[in-house]
Order: sequence, then structure tokens, then C-alpha cells
Amino acid sequence: MGVPKYILRKIPRMVSLLIVLLFVYAAVSKLLDFETFEIQLGQSPLLSAFAAWVSWGVILIELLTASLLMFDKTRHLGLYIAFSLMVMFTAYIYIILNYSDFVPCSCGGILEKMGWTQHLWFNIIVCGLTILALFFTDISKKRMLIIIGPLVLVLSLGMVITLFLNSEYIIKKENPFVRRFLPHGVLEDKVLGLGVNSFYFAGAHGQTVYLGNHTAPLRIAMVDSTMEQRTDYALSIDQKNLPFRSIRLKILYPYFYLADGYVPVVFRGKLNQWKAVTLSFGQAYFSDFQPIDSIRIGFRGQSAVNKENVLGLLNSPVKGEVGLYHELLEKQVDGVFDTDGILSYSPQQKKMVYTYFYRNQYIVADANMDLLHRGNTIDTTSVAQIKVTKLKNGEYKMSVPPQTINKNVVIHRNLLFNISNSIGKLESKSMWKQAVIVDVYDFEKQAYIGSFYVHHRGEHKLSDLLVTDHYLYGLFDTELVRYRLAGAIRNKYDLSEDSRKLVTE
Repeated sequence: MGVPKYILRKIPRMVSLLIVLLFVYAAVSKLLDFETFEIQLGQSPLLSAFAAWVSWGVILIELLTASLLMFDKTRHLGLYIAFSLMVMFTAYIYIILNYSDFVPCSCGGILEKMGWTQHLWFNIIVCGLTILALFFTDISKKRMLIIIGPLVLVLSLGMVITLFLNSEYIIKKENPFVRRFLPHGVLEDKVLGLGVNSFYFAGAHGQTVYLGNHTAPLRIAMVDSTMEQRTDYALSIDQKNLPFRSIRLKILYPYFYLADGYVPVVFRGKLNQWKAVTLSFGQAYFSDFQPIDSIRIGFRGQSAVNKENVLGLLNSPVKGEVGLYHELLEKQVDGVFDTDGILSYSPQQKKMVYTYFYRNQYIVADANMDLLHRGNTIDTTSVAQIKVTKLKNGEYKMSVPPQTINKNVVIHRNLLFNISNSIGKLESKSMWKQAVIVDVYDFEKQAYIGSFYVHHRGEHKLSDLLVTDHYLYGLFDTELVRYRLAGAIRNKYDLSEDSRKLVTE
């Protein structure tokens, strides 16, 4: 005994009602918190470049579709549009789950509480119900459904895939610059297993490398020129009962420095003695620091006046105990995210270098933080490609994933080594899956020297680097790898008498 025909005729109306409730609820939820919805959509790897118009477009189409489904004359068209939307939503979630490093939420209301896999199956079920409703809307049009259904499916999938590919191209587009790759820029020399992956480079002196440890901040590891084993030492500080968040270790021979900018304190101790005392307390909060000499610390903090990033000096002999140098960092968007970067110091050149993350520029200043010049990397992104939104609670957030230009920077003598995040012209895209690219600059002469690859070690990429006169050291998960620098790089070092004397002291 089959299902009564009057029940079959009700299927389109019942499914339509379900979709109307779903779409109206989702659209209203997004409108009520549109700011958050737009930011979350902007953080999507599929839709970052189109978030502004997609956010409004989705809401309008959902409401329009719900309106079409409420009337008999337009229900058939509304079901096809609903099917197309649900296919696109399903494809979107599938790509997010399989091709994204993060899973931003782009829905509102109760659906936001679902797991992404649950949401995927929910969408698939709704797609099936929509096809069922189309089948029983007008049984005489079965042949039309057989033709139009697959066509709508293919076009909807194609639209999502096209958006994904175009968004990826726009966000990570090739820049119109050409690199000069140095033959045999680095050659692997020795490898040392470290056992854990929580180390970072704290500095070097001669052929001794010093490692800090993220998970054990009061430990220091030393690796000598033999690269046979590491030696660990425990560090002590004279103030332990402070609300530290992340203590960082940095070396400027013959001293080591420990600091946590969340707590306004800097500790200094002598290498091989391993006891640190308070050098500075209560003078400044900071997010990055670099020792300049035994009493002066360069830092990046936030201005108490406008809350923007500013470079400064602790114990500055020129401007009192704390000097702030507002003219060094140049605001483009908000003065915080757009001026984010890495602070470095060359004791040989007695120069401070600040390299922006999101634009092709670095700043060179002397040890007193007086500006000497501004240089540019070969990437052509001169304006930070970021979008910042102020939320209702007064907090600022990046509303789209930022386009990082300079990923990590170290300097040695007069050379700047930059892990670039931008692909140049005539470069193999397959190589970007196998290695990172390091660009080398002479920051004194403001000249580009050349580039070289540092290949991944299995699935592990270069996470930190350090450079000395003859070697480049790289950290890969639990391995420390030493590479010999090519003569084409070493020949560019400034080996003046003053620099040579400082290194041998």
C-alpha cells in the first residue's frame, strides 16, 4: 500500500516551511550581530577577498528565497535557489574541514553551536529534502528536474570552487619582483637532535649557540662548535613572585637578559654564572626588546597617549631613564597591527633594525634610536594589507587574515636575513611546498644581495634561524641544523677593524 497522494502533495510545502524557518532564522541572527558575522567571514580562507559583499549577499538571498518559498506560484523557483544555496554551503564546509588550517564560523543562532561535521551532515540532509520537495512539486516536470538538478549542482559547486581559487590568488597573489638566487646559498653541515621542540634562538657568541626554551623559561642550552651535544643550565632571578606570562631570553655577550614585557622588568646576568638580578623594574611595559649594551635596552611598547606602537629605550643616557621615539614607526592603518614587526640589533654595527611584518620596509637607527634611514625589501607591498575593526566592546580585531610580507628576520653585522612570505616572478610554486626562501640585504647600503632556499626536513619547516660569520643555524621541530654560508654571502660582511675587535672581545 503506497503513500496517499494528498500526503505526497504536502511534502513540498512542509519542506519549504522548514527551509523558510531555517533561512529566516539564520539571516536574522546574522543581522543582529552583523559585525561579528562579517569579521568571521573575512577570516575564512575561501572568502577573505569577498567578505564585504558576500556577507550582505548571503543574508539578502536567504530572505529572498524564504519569500519565494511562501507562495505556490514561486515555490518551484524558490526550491531550486534553496538547493543551490545549500549545495554551496555544504561545499564551503567541506573545503573548510579539509583544506583550511582554521575553521571560522559564518553562521548564527543555534547552528553556531553545531560541530562542523554535524553542520555538514545537516546541510546534506536539507539538500536531500529539497530534491525530494522538487520531485513532488510537479510530478509532470520530472524530466526537467533530471536536467536542471545536476546543472544547478555543478554550477553551485563551480561557484564555490571559483571563489576559493580567486580568493587564494588575491590574498596570496604573485608580486611583480624577481629574485636572484645565489648558487649553493647554504650547505647542510651538521645536525643535532634536541629531543624537544620548544627551543628558540637566544643568541650566539663566536661558535657557541645559546637556546632559550618556551616551556622552561629559566633554562638555557649551549651548543658549541662540535655540534655533538647540548649543555643545559638552570637560571635564577632575584624576583620570582611576579605575574609573568612569557619570559624571553636574549644574549649580548658577556651578559644574558631575561624579560617579560607584560611585567615591566628586565633581568641581567653574566654568562657562565647564571644568576640574574633586576636591571630595570617598573619603567616600561613592552612587547619586544633588544639589549644594546650592559645598561640600555631597546624596546617596542604602546604609547600611553594614543595606544599605538612606539619604539623606545630603557635607561637612555640621552632622554632620561625611558625615551620614546614616536617618529620611527609610521602609521598606515591603526598604528598597532600595521606597525607590528621584529626588533633586531647588530652589536658590530651598533645599529637597531626594525622590520615590519606587513609592508616591504625596515627602519635603521643608531644605538640612541636616532633614525638613519628607511630601507625596502624587494616585495612591492608598500602599504600593509590589513583590515582592522573596532568591536562594540572597544576591542580591536583583524577582520581579514593579514598578508604577512616579512615572516622572520635576523641580522648579523650589516646583513639582514629575511624569511619572505611572498612568491616572486618566474619562481617554481612547487618549491614553496618544499622550502622557505630567505632574502638577504645589506641594510647599511640598502641593497638586495640575493636569496636562497632552506628546505623542509620531512614535514617540518624552518621555525627559527640564527646567523653567525660562517654559519646559518635553523630549528626544525626537535632538530638543530647548521648550514655553511656561501662565499657570496660571507663576502658581503662588513669586517671593519671595529667590528672585528668587538666580535673577539
